Amino acid sequence: MTDVWNRIRGALAGAGDPGADTPDPSLGVAGMLGRVGPALLASSRAVNEVEGTLRKLARRYGRTDLRIFVLPTLILIEDDSSQTGRTAVFAADQGALRLDQAGEIEQIVRIAMDEATPPDDVVRAVDRVVAGRPRFGAVLTLIGHVLLTIGFGLVLNPTLTALPVYLVLGVVVGLIVMFGTRASTLALLLPVLTAFLAALLISVLVRPLVHDDVLRLVAPSLVTFLPGLTLTIAAVELTSGQIMAGASRLVYGIARLGLLAFGLYAGMSVAGEPHASASAGDQLGAWAPWAGIALVSLGYYLYSSAPRGSLLWILYALVIAYSAQLLGNLLLGAQLSGLVGAVIAVPMIYLAGRLRGAPSTAIMLTCSYWLLVPGAMGFIGVSEAASGTAGATATILQTFGSLIAIAVGMMIGGAVSRDVGAIATGLRKERAAAGSGPE
Repeated sequence: MTDVWNRIRGALAGAGDPGADTPDPSLGVAGMLGRVGPALLASSRAVNEVEGTLRKLARRYGRTDLRIFVLPTLILIEDDSSQTGRTAVFAADQGALRLDQAGEIEQIVRIAMDEATPPDDVVRAVDRVVAGRPRFGAVLTLIGHVLLTIGFGLVLNPTLTALPVYLVLGVVVGLIVMFGTRASTLALLLPVLTAFLAALLISVLVRPLVHDDVLRLVAPSLVTFLPGLTLTIAAVELTSGQIMAGASRLVYGIARLGLLAFGLYAGMSVAGEPHASASAGDQLGAWAPWAGIALVSLGYYLYSSAPRGSLLWILYALVIAYSAQLLGNLLLGAQLSGLVGAVIAVPMIYLAGRLRGAPSTAIMLTCSYWLLVPGAMGFIGVSEAASGTAGATATILQTFGSLIAIAVGMMIGGAVSRDVGAIATGLRKERAAAGSGPE
């Protein structure tokens, strides 16, 4: 951890870029919090977690007088000690961070907690991480997207003939994402356009050859657009009392699903009615989801430029999350399986994060959330509703029920992890005090 901080500080000292933005020295700790907060939000953190972290940082720097308010798109910090008594507003509109960036942001915050690093240094370190280029080039990033598509497709247990479809769609959608996001105007229409083209391609060219449902064929290729993680974070915020943040994020996630469903419905309408779904006997079998998890872990590693040495830890997080979800399915049924999955996965990931050589817990948690989140099911349910398919309402209700169950499980798992950590810290302090006492 200290090596990471030294590397960041060394890079900053060697950069010597006179044109780089420098933090406003009049803001001090408030300015540091206003830069750390958006980076944490971009690391897929709920606002209650970000707010708690910022308040801990403020206490560490002796600024308990600061009042901090966090929303998904901005952070407000009220400083009564300043001469003007102003409220500083910091925008939180940057895009989602890669796994390596999220991990380094967490480490910077942890070191600042331990060492009370000068606020300006923290701001510069965060800026350097956010502006950093991905570790893998365009080719490996595209391969990562293809592996994610095939992996999530295998988790759905498809037919054998669906695998080449996932391969082709993974390449096509990956190229669209890589080049389309560079144009700001096109980026707004990208979810609709991509879903439309994918549905049209499958319905016209693939439907006569592949006997699987069009929705199940399209959903894995749109994994980077599916707002499953957003919806889960919204459920966590709502269950923790963050009404404004949770409601706004929930509306955004539903709107994103609606855009994807509209594009898919338009493509299917142009091409004609979709083919009938495959029967259970045509599916690959129980081994397919486990193979899919292995491909998903490698896909995340490449597509999101995960740090070196984190591949096996990402695989560990995914296996734990999926195994716990299977256990929950046996004990409580499919609707509540996410609750058991989150309750078990979150403490296990925090425990692994304490081991030497383990990456940041933010990396493992983000990957496990993607596997727990029924984003694809929500997409399928909304698409079925748009096309008038029977049972669409039940699918949508089951999706949102699963989201709430996952959110509750995450809160329980996080509380258990914090309590166990506090007890372990107390025991270590007692042992240290007993060992230093008179004999």
